[in-house]
Amino acid sequence: MLAIKNNLMAANAARQLGINYDALATSVERLSSGLRINSAKDDAAGLAVRELMRADIAVIDQGSRNAMDGISMLQTMEGAMQTINDALVRMNQLAEQATTGSYSDAQRIIMNAEFAEMAEEIERIATGSKFNDITMLDNTTDVDIQFGSSSDVVTVSGADMTKSGLGITTGSAGYKAVSDTGVANAASDTWTTVTGDEAGDKVTIEITFDTDSVAEDKITIELVGGAAPVNYTLQQVVDLINAESQNLGNDENGVSKNYAMASAVKGDDLYGRDPLKYYLQVDSRLATADGLTMEGKVGDDGTETVDGGFDACSAKSTLFDLTEAYIADDGDSGKMGYAAGTGINILSPAAANLAMTAVTAAINAKDTARAAFGYKMNRLESTISVLNIQSENLLAAESRISDVDVATEMAALTRFQVLSQAGVSMLAQANMMPQMALTLLR
Repeated sequence: MLAIKNNLMAANAARQLGINYDALATSVERLSSGLRINSAKDDAAGLAVRELMRADIAVIDQGSRNAMDGISMLQTMEGAMQTINDALVRMNQLAEQATTGSYSDAQRIIMNAEFAEMAEEIERIATGSKFNDITMLDNTTDVDIQFGSSSDVVTVSGADMTKSGLGITTGSAGYKAVSDTGVANAASDTWTTVTGDEAGDKVTIEITFDTDSVAEDKITIELVGGAAPVNYTLQQVVDLINAESQNLGNDENGVSKNYAMASAVKGDDLYGRDPLKYYLQVDSRLATADGLTMEGKVGDDGTETVDGGFDACSAKSTLFDLTEAYIADDGDSGKMGYAAGTGINILSPAAANLAMTAVTAAINAKDTARAAFGYKMNRLESTISVLNIQSENLLAAESRISDVDVATEMAALTRFQVLSQAGVSMLAQANMMPQMALTLLR
């Protein structure tokens, strides 16, 4: 029907042109973005699947980076353990050097100073090696390296590479006893007093350290008194003891047994003592010592004894006054406090042999921990490879859902371009139809 009020052909051409133009705009958007799905209206279900995949890919990629950070952390700690290894090897070397009898005690003291410094350096490295302020060489705390869900975790256990953790704490070892009585000045202040009925009355002190049921040489000193009290300074008592312990001769292997048994020790180095005073400390010669016997013999015939402590002060005799009043673990009063020493040293061949055993055990412990770090790094590297493959496969799947097929979309673009051009031409022709009706009205 020829009409001039409603141009139905133009409306139809305009509608078709709009459809084709919208399709053309969609193709241009897809080709310019490279994505088939640019909004939810393009593919609502596909968009939901794609976004979940993108989230999974992001988590996997971050997990891969977490694993790489874990490797970096372990590399930092493993590098520090190489330095610890060097220090342990040097300690073992010094211990071996100190075992031979061709060195004097004075030379072993110098060796022991370096030995202790190496142990201190190991302690510093263990506590100072950090990654993002995390330490793994001074504890056994677990560090979780996560990649993905909460169940996807590689747990790396820390290692205690401190002196105590490796069993290489340095010290006197052996056995020792410390007095309860202290003085402000070891050289001048009276530490103990001996009195008697007449000149020549004395107290005999005997000190014996036990080493695995084998007694060390007995050290005997005499504190002589008289009718008038005789005062002894702490330093005098130290000198009397050391005069005996430094005159022991050689053992059956020809190695000197001479050493300084007694010392005046500042209270700040002792638990529960006045830090401003000096106390008597007696140490065993051998690091293996595990017991101590001290006897104070008194009386005219020297047969009365008070076992187990330096202080022989007792109601049994009034010939002397030793001022100890320490209560030992067994509950007896009037005795020096005594206990096993701590740590290792190379101050004697026997102690050096024990130190070698301890350092060798420390090297084995370090190697075990270092190997654990190594295979954890290998495991994390394998994990990174797997995660990268997973990420690649998911990315390919996401691409198949989301990315535009350029060849197909280019064909569609060409088709919609032709249709749009045809639509424009037909719309122009349809707009000319009312002009035909006007010719009938002339």
